[in-house]
Amino acid sequence: MVTIGIDIGSISAKAAAIAKDKLLGSKVILTGYNARQAGMAVFEGLLKELAIDRDAVGRIVATGYGRNSVDFADQAVTEITCHAAGAHFQDPEVRAVIDIGGQDSKAIALGPNGRVTDFAMNDKCAAGTGRFLEVMARALEVDLDAFGEMSLQADEPAKISSLCTVFAESEVISLIAKGARRTNIIAGIHASIGARVVAMANRLKLQAPVMMTGGVAHNIGVVKALEDKLGLPVQVSAHAQVNGAIGAARLAAGG
Repeated sequence: MVTIGIDIGSISAKAAAIAKDKLLGSKVILTGYNARQAGMAVFEGLLKELAIDRDAVGRIVATGYGRNSVDFADQAVTEITCHAAGAHFQDPEVRAVIDIGGQDSKAIALGPNGRVTDFAMNDKCAAGTGRFLEVMARALEVDLDAFGEMSLQADEPAKISSLCTVFAESEVISLIAKGARRTNIIAGIHASIGARVVAMANRLKLQAPVMMTGGVAHNIGVVKALEDKLGLPVQVSAHAQVNGAIGAARLAAGG
């Protein structure tokens, strides 16, 4: 039986398919203004890519901020539970998850069975999220995909003291005016994110192994900043962006 997980995030909609405890595939599209439409589109797109008939799908679980808009799902489950299930599915040894999404960040402590033992979440401010990075990239006139590698070329990371996206953008603009190197500013932005997320994560006393999920996990600069602040190695799955959808699909299968 094929089970499907659908994760409707603020920026992207993800879907993943699982059968016999194996990931069959996944798909990512932009959420846009209509979460329900995005859920249907990413679901149908995944079935088409995998050549799976709708009748072959057993259960569907939806998660993410727009989970309740996926009205064809059998169940809606919180993203905290799904990210834990997804990380455990990918690596049963993982004991902590740090997820940085488009508009929030989460730290999750896991037990040996992959269940959530504690969590902390920042969903009140865009600072330290994917949206924060997008704003900074526009201010610096740099492609966001280049942020990670560019930050590794820094020789003296800039200090970004503000925890507010608006004020941090003003700091970045001021640094540009002073002639600071882009690489140093970007490294400073990553350090700021690392400090903010780890301050939240430290409330849980996370234990290794630690897995980072969410689209921001593909930014090596942020990963390294987290490792520096945590004092622990952080692993990144090849399926980091669709981890929530994987977890939803696993839960749909009874995991």
